[in-house]
Amino acid sequence: MSKKRIICFHLFNDYSGSPKVLNMVLKGLLCKGESIKLVTSRGGVLDELSAYSNLKRYAYSYRFSTNPVVTMLRYGLVQLYTFFFAFRYIFRKNTVFYINTLLPIGPALAGRLMGKRVVYHYHENAFAKGAFYKALAWGMQKLAHEIICVSAYQASFLKRKKGVSVVPNALPTEFVSRLHPDAEAAFERKTVLMLSSLKEYKGTREFIELANRLPQYKFVLVINDTQENIDKYLSDNNLTNIRGGNLTIYPKQADVTSFYNAASVVVSLTNPKLVVETFGLTPLEAMSAGLPVIVPTQGGIAEMVKDGNNGYKIDVQELDAVGKHICVLLDNKELYIRMANNALLFSAGFDSEKVVTKLTQIITD
Repeated sequence: MSKKRIICFHLFNDYSGSPKVLNMVLKGLLCKGESIKLVTSRGGVLDELSAYSNLKRYAYSYRFSTNPVVTMLRYGLVQLYTFFFAFRYIFRKNTVFYINTLLPIGPALAGRLMGKRVVYHYHENAFAKGAFYKALAWGMQKLAHEIICVSAYQASFLKRKKGVSVVPNALPTEFVSRLHPDAEAAFERKTVLMLSSLKEYKGTREFIELANRLPQYKFVLVINDTQENIDKYLSDNNLTNIRGGNLTIYPKQADVTSFYNAASVVVSLTNPKLVVETFGLTPLEAMSAGLPVIVPTQGGIAEMVKDGNNGYKIDVQELDAVGKHICVLLDNKELYIRMANNALLFSAGFDSEKVVTKLTQIITD
């Protein structure tokens, strides 16, 4: 057991990919006997960690706003709070600041000023986003002793090469245990699933259009937001006219395994002109349920799919092609079962124990 004291900072605790991965990593560290302090917001998957006696939680209120000025103001206040909060460890030896995502720049700066080890778990691709994220990435490369990337694609954009590790994400064992792969049953369900958010680049409007074009199939959309915000988004964007009555939309969920167990194929419609996914956590979840996937053609998410083997790689701008391949999959049982089995086989290569062991070595080095 290491003698390190791990102080972990994560900005926004919800049910999206990066806090899910952090939840798995911290559980692994806690089970290895590590002492962890977690500083994050309330109301997401990281709330589960409160049950561990060797974790102490410091929580604050934080949420995004449709007004970018308000969001930046809230973000700045959290950075000031966590910057000064970090100095309570100024005289604590063997302390590691574990920064999840680019966003907690305040505590990273404080940690470096105090001479603490600073480790970033880098989930985004800042260089496919705007100037703000590029500035944060510049800061990360200056402040971090070690940067953990989730894909080779993501790491390739960093100017810095020393102190950079690539550790692909994995899924917690307890999550995988709740999935029930059954290719024949999944084929008969004829259900297309997407897990998304209200961010424009995530492809919500494109998914709704697919549902309108393919009334012969059932479409399920799980959006990582409140029902109130979803209703407002649909109304503001004139997306309430779902012609076939074959689309069901759900708000954010604490556990999404039941949706995978009720699906046939999972799609990711991220627009590569707006953002490029660095890793495909949702496709990995889907393939662990024995489901073929349709993903974008670029990014770390594309590294996970062998076209025509465990899924398809198609640009979200080519909705006709996306619809065609959905039909090909759901109308050809032999093809579907072969690809579903390949997807399940591929997912077995992402072992959570190995990932947690590797991350533990990096963080507590």
